[in-house]
Amino acid sequence: MNDVEWPIRDLAAAAGISSRTLRHYEQIGLLAPARLAPNGYRFYGQVEVVRLYRILTLRSMGMPLPAIRTVLADGATLAEAVRTHLNLLTEQHRHLTTRIAALTEAVRAIEHGATMSPDTLFQSIDPAQYESEVRKRWGDDAWERGDRRRAGMTPAQHQADQQRTDDVNAALREAATLRLDPAGEEFQRLIGEHHAWITEQWGGKAPTRDAYLGLAQLYVADERFATYYGGSINAERIRAAMTRWAARGL
Repeated sequence: MNDVEWPIRDLAAAAGISSRTLRHYEQIGLLAPARLAPNGYRFYGQVEVVRLYRILTLRSMGMPLPAIRTVLADGATLAEAVRTHLNLLTEQHRHLTTRIAALTEAVRAIEHGATMSPDTLFQSIDPAQYESEVRKRWGDDAWERGDRRRAGMTPAQHQADQQRTDDVNAALREAATLRLDPAGEEFQRLIGEHHAWITEQWGGKAPTRDAYLGLAQLYVADERFATYYGGSINAERIRAAMTRWAARGL
């Protein structure tokens, strides 16, 4: 069993991440392949698979990569590792309790004929699950800046950040629902706010024109975003407004 090896593509597929993510882990000294073939192909053995499992387990609990590297390198005893894991799970439980309460209330409302708001729906989503997608579309740096930003927040800052996210996107959704002119002054002002919010989410680095237009296209092409903004027609209006703003401001 110990002689079994997996090429990078197979291991990435099994773990539900991208090959690019595995290469990034190698670049930052978090996970090296067992060997590098003469043709440059990377292969991973059982030891690396177990280490990747630990990495992804810690990532799923919101731990940033620098902290994971420290945890894996500190030579902690089993008791210490379990205690650290327990502390992380306790904190995760606190966040999950909040999410569960929000969704329970939403389900109760739906069963009585109300509609679940996108804001409530998206409270239950962990941003880390989109790591591979962000790395693929906008590069490792975009994810790492945002990840460092989130990791450095206090609970109060997380709450304020979520409120700003809700406010910015609710405003766009309302503008699209009201059929405001995408090129009009009000819609363009909201897009300016949106661009500033994206810059904050990306750790202070403003998206380039191509990146912002790519995001606009994603809002239409990805059903998750179209649903979030109230349907495909709303998403298309927002894309039009973002395209107009990019042409004038980027």
